[in-house]
Amino acid sequence: MNKSELVRALAEEHELPVEDATVVVNTFFDCVRDALLDGDRVEIRGFGSFKIKGYRGYKGRNPKTGDSVAVPPKRLPVFRAGKELKDILNP
Repeated sequence: MNKSELVRALAEEHELPVEDATVVVNTFFDCVRDALLDGDRVEIRGFGSFKIKGYRGYKGRNPKTGDSVAVPPKRLPVFRAGKELKDILNP
């Protein structure tokens, strides 16, 4: 399912105009993004949680040339499924 399919499903299930469903979905994603940018953890009960995990920089290697490459530190979003979602997927 992609974002437009999610908008369409929300609009159909709650008999909303597609424009209103689009605003709801975009607002949800914007709130999650803003919370993660602020360093907060986002927990959706029954579904899972999102957080940002920081990784230190390291020395890597270019596989094509064999040269050493400095890989800078980075932050990546991480999703962890909640117990209820795991139970649904693995009955």
